[in-house]
Amino acid sequence: MADLLSKSSAWLEDQRKKHRTVDVTYRRGADQVAVKATIGRTLFEQDDGAGVIVRLQVRDYLIDTADLVLAGNQTLPAKGDRIDEIDAGQKHTYEVLPLGGEQHWRYSDPYRRTLRIHTKLIATEAA
Repeated sequence: MADLLSKSSAWLEDQRKKHRTVDVTYRRGADQVAVKATIGRTLFEQDDGAGVIVRLQVRDYLIDTADLVLAGNQTLPAKGDRIDEIDAGQKHTYEVLPLGGEQHWRYSDPYRRTLRIHTKLIATEAA
């Protein structure tokens, strides 16, 4: 008997991909792939050592792990990779950034089907 929670998680991820995504382009150097992504956010808090709490909100992209294929190889996000999103006639470019050391992504589910990639806006131009 198959794991009911795993099957349910797969169904839910399929629904997210069908109904809650936008088309984006994931780039690393000259390699790129068009993927469907759900937009999210993550809030971080860090003590600066002088008693001040610094709060940071970053834009996240949730992408199916299996869809992140560059140069014919399935890969994981890396610092400096870029995500291009076109919205209202403008192209927004986001860069994958490290947070809390070198952590710039995490799995969004216990079955490792979805990546949550932390980014920052680096450029906006006419599409």
